[in-house]
Amino acid sequence: MNVELIELSPCKKQLRVKLDVEEVDQAFDRVTGQFRKQANLPGFRKGKAPREKVEAEFKDKIEEEVKQQLMSDAYRRAMDEQGLKPVTNPDIEEIQFGRGQTLEFMATIETAPEFELPEYKGLPGKRERVEISDNDVEKAINALRDQRGQYENVEREIQDGDFAVVNYTGTSEGKALTEYAPTARGLTEQNKYWLHVHAEAKDDHFIPGFTAQLVGAKAGDKRDVKVDFPEDFVAKELAGRKGEYAVEVVEVKEKKLPDLDDEFAKGWGTESLDKLREGVRADLENDRKNKAESDVRAQVLEVLIDKCDLKDLPDSVVGAETRGMVYNIVQQNQQRGVGKDEIERNKEQIYATANMAAQDRVKAAFIVQRIAKEENIEATQEEIAGHLSMLAQQNKMDVQEFYKKVQENDGMHEIVNAVLHDKVVGFLVENAKIEEVDPAPPAEEAHSHSHSHG
Repeated sequence: MNVELIELSPCKKQLRVKLDVEEVDQAFDRVTGQFRKQANLPGFRKGKAPREKVEAEFKDKIEEEVKQQLMSDAYRRAMDEQGLKPVTNPDIEEIQFGRGQTLEFMATIETAPEFELPEYKGLPGKRERVEISDNDVEKAINALRDQRGQYENVEREIQDGDFAVVNYTGTSEGKALTEYAPTARGLTEQNKYWLHVHAEAKDDHFIPGFTAQLVGAKAGDKRDVKVDFPEDFVAKELAGRKGEYAVEVVEVKEKKLPDLDDEFAKGWGTESLDKLREGVRADLENDRKNKAESDVRAQVLEVLIDKCDLKDLPDSVVGAETRGMVYNIVQQNQQRGVGKDEIERNKEQIYATANMAAQDRVKAAFIVQRIAKEENIEATQEEIAGHLSMLAQQNKMDVQEFYKKVQENDGMHEIVNAVLHDKVVGFLVENAKIEEVDPAPPAEEAHSHSHSHG
C-alpha cells in the first residue's frame, strides 16, 4: 500500500491511497468465495455453484463488498501509518477500482489541532465568600410573600403601586403603531390588559411615563396618554417616536399580601416563620456557594484558554458548535418575545457572537482532552450513569428511555465528554491558586420593557 499525505491546512489533511493489484484481486477471490458458500442457484446445491456463475450472478454485490472492505481497511491502516486522529468522518473520493486494477482513492479528513499544553496547575482565580445577611433573608421572604399575593378590585382612584386593567389603542402621528412596527401588535391595541402603575416614569415597566398618567383615574374613566418611546425601546422601529394612547380603565386592583406569620410559613411546608427563615437562609447559602464555585470554574478555564496558543481549529467542528449556539440564541430571543423580523435583522451579530463562543468551547474541549490524557483522568461507568440520570431527570424522562434515545442519536460520546470535562475542570480548580474575596455589591435591577405583569 502506498499513502501520500497532503496538508491542506493545519487541521485538514488529504490522503491519496493506492493498493496493489495483487491485494485487490485477493480480496475479489476471498469475497467471491464467501458469496459462493451462501449461493443458492438453480440446478446447484447450496455452496456448490461454479465460481464463474456466482461471479456473474452477484457481480455488483461482490464489487460493492470488496470496495467497502478494501477502502475501510486501507483507510484505517493509512491513519495508523500516518499517526493521524481524525475528528470527523472522512470525505472519500474514488479514483480507480476494479478486478485486475489498483485501488486508488482520496480521503479528506479533519484532525485535532497540534499545540503545546501550557502549565495548567496553579492557575489564578477568585472565589467570593458566601455571606448571607438578615436583609438577604428578608428580601427572599418578601419575594415568597409577593408570590402569594391576591389581586382585589377596589372602588377608588388609581394610586401608585396599583394594577390597572385597561383597554388601549396606540398611534403615532395619527397612524397605527403597526404601520411603523408591523410586529408590535400588542403595543398597538389591547383589551383587559394588566399594567403595574408607577408614579415615577423611570420605574415604569411598560413605556416610561405611561402608567403615571393613569394615577387618579377610576374604573370607567378614559384618558389620553402621551409617551416618548425611548431610544433603546424593544421595538426599534418606534424608538425615539412620540406616541398617543386612547386608554379606558376597566378595573382598578390592589395587591394584598398575606401576613408574615406562622400560618404563612405553613403554606411553604414549614412549621413556623422562624423555621421558614432558617430554610431560606440555607437555600440562599447553597445557591451562592454553587454560583461561587461555578464562577471559579469558568475563571480557571478562561485563564487556561488564554494561556494556550491554539489558533487553528477544525472548521467542521467549529461550524457544528456554532450552528448549535445560533439555535440556542434564537430560541432564547423568541422566548423573550423578540420577533422574527428583528432576529433576521440581527442574524450577522447573532452568528458572530455564536462563532466566538463556539471557538472557545472547541478550544476548551481539545485542551481538556489533552489534560485528561496527561493526568490519566477517565469517566467511570458510575459517573456516566449518574450524568445520564441527571439529564433524564432534567428532561422529565425515565432513565432507560432517555438512555435509549441517547444511543439512537449516537450521543454517548457527548455524554462521556461532558463527564470528562467536569472532572478535568474540577482537577484544575483543585490545583489552582484561589483567592477568597469579599462578595461584590448586588447589581441594581435593570428595568425591562416587558408587556405583562407576570
